[in-house]
Amino acid sequence: MIAIETIILQFGEQGEKTGWSYVHIPADMANELKPNQKKSFRVKGMLDNLPINGIAVMPMGDGSFILALKADLRKALRKNAGAPLKVSLEEDLDYKVEIPDDLQECFDFEPSALSYFNSLPKSHRDYFIKWINSAKTNETRAKRIVNTINALIKNWGYGEMIRDMKGKD
Repeated sequence: MIAIETIILQFGEQGEKTGWSYVHIPADMANELKPNQKKSFRVKGMLDNLPINGIAVMPMGDGSFILALKADLRKALRKNAGAPLKVSLEEDLDYKVEIPDDLQECFDFEPSALSYFNSLPKSHRDYFIKWINSAKTNETRAKRIVNTINALIKNWGYGEMIRDMKGKD
């Protein structure tokens, strides 16, 4: 476990990360969390007195990582960029995203989609599942499952599927 007192930072012009609020995790502390890790992984712990789990930390390329603070986290903390923050983290070994039953039923009829899905890194499989699970209506959920199965049959990742869908609006 690592513990730091830091300040919430915010990216200026930084490509897709422009405007993100985040906590910087220096390379030496990231190495304590998960030695020699160069890819994103999940952590749990505390931000001030707020318990968190299943939150991704992302590599910055120099050995350091960032923990993005989405709006819901900042709201719960009642803090924004520039505010001090006490952070204690450890790797979240319990984090797991389950395949929803309705998606699994479709995989049963399309084994090639399941095969490609299982060949993807866990974090990429999670993109599909979280997208499906975030649907607010049954109709939207069904459409997302159909889009997911069709994309996987074509050996497309989540990003390719989303870009293709935007081209059809």
